[in-house]
Amino acid sequence: MAMSEMFTQLGSVAAGIMFLWAMFQQYFPYELRPHIQKYSQKLVSFVYPYIQITFQEYSADRWRRSEAYVAIQDYLSSNSSSRARRLKADIIKDSQSVALSMDDHEEVTDEFQGVKLWWDSGKSSPKTQIFSFYPASDEKRYYRLTFHKRNRDLIVGTYLNHVIKEGKAIAVRKRQRKLFTNNPSQNWYGYKRSVWSHVPFEHPATFETLAMESKKKEEIVTDLTIFRTRKQYYSKIGKAWKRGYLLHGPPGTGKSSMIAAMANLLNYDIYDVELTSVKDNTELRKLLIETTSKSIIVIEDIDCSLDLTGQRKKKKKEEEKEESKDDPLLMKGKENESKESKVTLSGLLNFIDGLWSACGEERLIVFTTNHVEKLDPALIRRGRMDKHIELSYCCFEAFKVLAKNYLDIDSHNLFPSIERLLGETNMTPADVAENLMPKSITDDPETACLEDLIQAIETAKEEARVKAEKEAKEKEEEEERLKKEKEAKEKEEAAGEVKEKEKTEEKVKENGVVPTVKENGAVS
Repeated sequence: MAMSEMFTQLGSVAAGIMFLWAMFQQYFPYELRPHIQKYSQKLVSFVYPYIQITFQEYSADRWRRSEAYVAIQDYLSSNSSSRARRLKADIIKDSQSVALSMDDHEEVTDEFQGVKLWWDSGKSSPKTQIFSFYPASDEKRYYRLTFHKRNRDLIVGTYLNHVIKEGKAIAVRKRQRKLFTNNPSQNWYGYKRSVWSHVPFEHPATFETLAMESKKKEEIVTDLTIFRTRKQYYSKIGKAWKRGYLLHGPPGTGKSSMIAAMANLLNYDIYDVELTSVKDNTELRKLLIETTSKSIIVIEDIDCSLDLTGQRKKKKKEEEKEESKDDPLLMKGKENESKESKVTLSGLLNFIDGLWSACGEERLIVFTTNHVEKLDPALIRRGRMDKHIELSYCCFEAFKVLAKNYLDIDSHNLFPSIERLLGETNMTPADVAENLMPKSITDDPETACLEDLIQAIETAKEEARVKAEKEAKEKEEEEERLKKEKEAKEKEEAAGEVKEKEKTEEKVKENGVVPTVKENGAVS
């Protein structure tokens, strides 16, 4: 009987509270409500010992998600699947894995240095009815952290920094890496502005599959690993946390595969800069600002991208300008040409090593070229391109890597012949790999591919011999031609001297004047 009376009283109290709240909402002046809430919260704080911190999904302008909110979301996703009762599931783009996160109005507990705290997620809808094509975007999501006030210094000073750092690290580990390329500058402005376009980066190259000497691979891997862990060291010596690599060698020696292997080793994004679509140095600087940390900035075939070889041609340009004044068509062509890229060597140097190069951290800058001798020494000096890596023709050690990759073999009775031929002939890894790829179904594809490779190397060797003989013959003919021209010129000069001497003698006979012979042999 006493229990039923207690429930009756509780029901009456609840009904009374609801009635008072309804009257408050309907009749109490709206202007006075903030004051009531302010003082009521102060009153509650005397008996409620917990502090709450709210992290909104969007900042006031609602144009960009809060970095703190995203980091907290990633941090909580790592333990919400084992602690939360209600979860949201989503498939990560370009991945087969399912990502779990806390559902709305769900709560999970966390513990840090023996202190217990609570995270809960929520959302709030706008109080006024708003017509929107995207009603979900009008909802404001948030995370709320609750903890005891005696742990305020620990939570605010240490725990939150720990959460943000761990959340960002989790985001890096689970992210889909991207391959970027720069857009034309007319796409950089407006509502859908986009300086870079991207696709998922899924290149499978690794240092284990690269066809090059193992010693050189180990050296490069060690250099990259040391760079990744040297943030404090770079700060100590006063340098931006970046490093330049120059990859040079003949076409087909694996420069692009080397870049992909670097990205896969370090888990970095790649920004492939197309210099010919960059109008001037200002646009180049803007591209740099829009890149992120943990990335590789690549300019491939830099010797072909722009005239950055260091050959200053001001005099020639002035002569062409003078000539074009009299030719309207030529002048119009020059005007169209002037609308093309005006990126200068100075602008590129500032891009890789100037003040603006320090706007991000943990980045590699990689140049590739087939003709390193054409580049300006200022562009590739140490400090800008810190490490020069030559990728040359295929050696026997590189061939064994390719044989393992393509044929899954470590040895064969044809290996000694291939080793001898590769020592005598220059063949790129790309050409070797093409011959190792099975092109038909046979009972013994390994032997068939190796025989094809031997035949290809012998053909390349014969072509190189014929080419060398032809070049030697042409050189000999050129030397013979120059020799004949020299002899003809000497004969002509001798004949001219004899003719001049005869004229002088005739003059003496006519005038009776004895010519004076100077020390240099000239006659006056």
